[in-house]
Amino acid sequence: MTGLGELIAPRRLGRDFRWLMTAAWTSNIGDGIALAASPLLIASMTSSPVLVASGAMLQFLPWLLFGLHAGAIADRVERRMLVMLAHGIRAIIVLALVVFLVTGTANIGIVLAVSFLYGTAEVFADTTSGTLLPMMVEPADLGIGNTRLQAGFLVANQLAGPPLGAFLFATGTFWPFLAQVLAVSLALVLISRIARQPVPPREGAAQPVRRDIAEGLRWVWSNPPVRTLIAIILLFNVTWAAPWGVLVLYATEHLGMGAVGYGALTTASAIGGLGATLFFGRLERAFSFATLMKVCLSLEVLMHLAFALATSGTVALVIMVGFGAYAFVWGTISTTVRQRLVPHGLQGRVGSVNMVGVFGGLVIGQGLGGMIAQTWGLTAPWWFAFAGSALTLGILWRHIASIAAARPAIGEEAAAGGGDDEGTPEVAPGQRG
Repeated sequence: MTGLGELIAPRRLGRDFRWLMTAAWTSNIGDGIALAASPLLIASMTSSPVLVASGAMLQFLPWLLFGLHAGAIADRVERRMLVMLAHGIRAIIVLALVVFLVTGTANIGIVLAVSFLYGTAEVFADTTSGTLLPMMVEPADLGIGNTRLQAGFLVANQLAGPPLGAFLFATGTFWPFLAQVLAVSLALVLISRIARQPVPPREGAAQPVRRDIAEGLRWVWSNPPVRTLIAIILLFNVTWAAPWGVLVLYATEHLGMGAVGYGALTTASAIGGLGATLFFGRLERAFSFATLMKVCLSLEVLMHLAFALATSGTVALVIMVGFGAYAFVWGTISTTVRQRLVPHGLQGRVGSVNMVGVFGGLVIGQGLGGMIAQTWGLTAPWWFAFAGSALTLGILWRHIASIAAARPAIGEEAAAGGGDDEGTPEVAPGQRG
C-alpha cells in the first residue's frame, strides 16, 4: 500500500484494521443519512418539541438499560461476531420502517418504537466495535487508528450523510432509510472479512454477567482519572443535549433555515472537525493535554451562549464549524486517555460505563430540553446549557490536569496500551465521549 492508501491506512496497522475502518465509514454513511432524516420524519408528523426530542431520546435510552450488559458480553464472546449480529438486527429494524413508510401505515408511535429498537441494537454494535481497535494495533498506533476511524465519522456521518439524508427525504420519506439499510448491510459484510478475534482471557471459572458488570464498575470507581473523566462526559452531555434535542425546530422555525439548512448545520460541524485533524498534531506538540482539555470545555460554554444569542442561520453555521473543531480535539484526548488506562480484558465493560455516561447525559438532557423549549421557547435550552456547562466546568476545573497526566497502574500498563506518547494524540470518538 503506497501513496494515498498508505496515508489513510498505514501498512503497519494491518489488513484487519483496513476492513474495520472501511466498515466503520460505510456504517457511518447510513447513520449520517438518518441523522438528518429521522428528525425530519418526526417533525413532519408532529410539531411538539417534547415528541421531537423523544425521537432521539428513545434511541439513546437503551444505553441506560442495556449498556453495561453489552460491555460485559463484549468481554466474554468473540467480538467480531457480536458486531455482525448487531449490524444485521439494525438493518432488519430499519427495513421494517421502510415497509411502513412505503405502505403509508407509519405513524409517530411506530417511528418512536423503531428509534428505541434501533438504539438497542446500536448499543451492542458500538460497545463491541470500540473494543476491536486496541486488539488490532500496537499501543503507539492507537492514536492514528482512532483518527482514521473518526475521520470517516466526520466525513460520512457528519459531512456527507446529513445533507444526503435531507435531500433523499425531500424526494420521498422512505428513501433515506432504504439507503441506511444498504449501508449497514454492507458494513456487516466488511466486518465479516476481519480475522476472528480471540476471546479476552479470563481468570477462574465463568461468572454471571452481573458480576462482570460489577467488576467493571469497581475498576472505574477505583481509578480516579477514568471516573472523573466519565463524570465530566456525563454532565457536559446533559447540557449539550438539552438544545440538541430540539435543534431541528431551532434551525427550521427560529432561524428559518429549512430542512436542507438543518442538515447543513451538521455538515458545518464536520468541516470544523476535519480542519482540526490537520492542525491537531501541532496543537499537541505546543500544549499539554490538560491545557487543551480546559480550552475545549471553555469553548463549549461559549458555544452555548453564542447559539442562545444567534438570530441568523449564517452565524449558526459559523458557530458549528468552531464546535466541530474543538469537539474533535476533546474527543481525541479523552479517548486516548481512557484507552491507555484500561486493560484489554476490561475494555468492553469500562467502555460501556463511559457510553452509559455519554448517552445517560443525552437522555437526561434531551428530556429536559424538550420540556424547557415547550415552556419557554426554542432558545431557552441554549441558556440552560450555557449556565449548566459553566457551573460544571467551574466545579471540575482543578481535576482536569490529573486526568490528562494519568498513566496505567503497575501491572496494567502493557494490557492497557501504556507506553510513550508518540503517535497517540490523533483520536476522536464517534460520540461526545
